[in-house]
Amino acid sequence: MSVLVSIGDFSRMTHLSIKALRFYHDQGLLEPARIDPATGYRFYEPAQVPVAQVIRRFRDLDMPLDQVRAVLQAPDLETRTKEIISHLTAMEARLAEMQMSVASLRTLLEGPQARPAVEFRSIPATPALAVQATVTVEESWAWGTGAFEEIYGRIAGAGLSPAGPGGALFPAGFFELEQAELTAFVPVDEAPPADGRVQPLTIPGAEAAVMLHSGPLGDIDQAYGALGTVVAERAIGVHGPIREYYLVPFTEPDLSRHRTEICWPVFQTA
Repeated sequence: MSVLVSIGDFSRMTHLSIKALRFYHDQGLLEPARIDPATGYRFYEPAQVPVAQVIRRFRDLDMPLDQVRAVLQAPDLETRTKEIISHLTAMEARLAEMQMSVASLRTLLEGPQARPAVEFRSIPATPALAVQATVTVEESWAWGTGAFEEIYGRIAGAGLSPAGPGGALFPAGFFELEQAELTAFVPVDEAPPADGRVQPLTIPGAEAAVMLHSGPLGDIDQAYGALGTVVAERAIGVHGPIREYYLVPFTEPDLSRHRTEICWPVFQTA
């Protein structure tokens, strides 16, 4: 007969609270070895300690319960490793975002920065390959990365080259409601046929006030604030999507190298 320990002793052995153990039982992550039918008391086997410790470490890393369950129920090592790597990648992205936010806050606390130069530009209509989807603010970075990977992959697969830097259109609803249909695009001289969600599209022309933002997108709101101030002071803003052009490809992993042109729609000023 196997050795059984009470839920209290198992809690001390695993550093998981009784409340947490009951919760993991209810979620089907860690079921007791035996439940007394008369008292309802839960009992565990010492062999369950490593599983409990793995769950605790995954939860310390903010792994969602569904993903913890997928890891524990993985049929093989490859599947288990894939789930863990997926979570670690997401954690690294969140850490990078937090580091960008900290650096941005330090910059703000240092006081007002010199206002970047503003250029007024007439942007012609441009044939492009594009991906469009309704996206929330929280989803936008991951969505943009995937969209541009598909677009550039489609261009390379067709034996073509981009005709200019990739960009994105942001309707007003994206900023006001934190969700809108975004358009990620890369200009091309000759668009190949549609493939999956990558579609040929003509990006409309516009008159725009343009400001260059250097560095991570995490503090691009400062450039937006400065550019919007110029547009407001001159009372030249018009309705239409703001567009960004990524002079360094959006997929560049070194965020410090990013260079982004922000184009705020205005009426003809010339």
